Amino acid sequence: MLNKICTASQPSGRPPAAVEISPEGVLAAARPAARSRRARSEPAQDHVYAFVPLAAGALVPGIEEPNFREPEAVTAAIRSALEQVSPRTRAVTVVLPDALVRVFVLDFDSLPAKAVDATSVVRFRLRKTVPFDVEHAGVTYQVVAQTETECKVLAAVIPGPILAEYESAVRAAGYEPGAVLPSSLAALEALDSMEAIMAANLSAHAITTTIANGNELLLYRTLDLPHDSSQRVVEIQSSIAVAAAYFEDKLGSRPRRIYYAGVQDPDDFAHAIADPALSVVEWASRPGEGAMTALPQTSFAGVAGALAGAS
Repeated sequence: MLNKICTASQPSGRPPAAVEISPEGVLAAARPAARSRRARSEPAQDHVYAFVPLAAGALVPGIEEPNFREPEAVTAAIRSALEQVSPRTRAVTVVLPDALVRVFVLDFDSLPAKAVDATSVVRFRLRKTVPFDVEHAGVTYQVVAQTETECKVLAAVIPGPILAEYESAVRAAGYEPGAVLPSSLAALEALDSMEAIMAANLSAHAITTTIANGNELLLYRTLDLPHDSSQRVVEIQSSIAVAAAYFEDKLGSRPRRIYYAGVQDPDDFAHAIADPALSVVEWASRPGEGAMTALPQTSFAGVAGALAGAS
């Protein structure tokens, strides 16, 4: 699967802890510290998890104004969730709502060899594409395919003030953003497959549909959802139908399954999309062990994917 891009990186790989910040609350996950010799005969535990809920309206994701309506509550939730999973380092991967980040696949003839110069070229290309100030935005990219005549780049951009808001909250909680990823890009790392896949990540505010074929990202589309429940179902159905049609157009066959993660139960999501030809499969299964707190119906794919690339 794709090697994920991020706004900051660790030389030895992503941190062994991740925190996903959403309107519903903060989900933290970490790889346990090395076990003592006495405990090595016990079954290994992949990750530990903790969830701290947020009050309704404490966090409202968007790109046009501050997201934190109750900054102190968000910071406290980040601190509490991470403390309960006992990360081995202060550096953590921060997983953000998809609605904050714009993701593009860009084609270039070539890119400069120096990363700083290449970033400038990518930033220039994005100027007329995104509805916010690109010069002061967080911009990152990854070359996903390159030949002598073509360079294909996966790029992500987030408004500078919004990125600073989330990173500042993590630092105020006593931790350091070692990497920053949108939820659905992080989640793709949780799927260890070179086959073509279609996936959907549903939040309370948006749905993101993705199509990946091995190392190639064919579709990444985030759609804001209306508050009205009936209109919301229509938009979800439309989003899945568009993705399925695009899958068939690009790959020559209809998808048989959709990998799903989100705030809605998978069975309820299957009922909502109302497509009997499309089997709904959990993107990342609910943890069977390692829960330090009660875990609600939420997406575990983002933190699972973030830790899949951890050192």
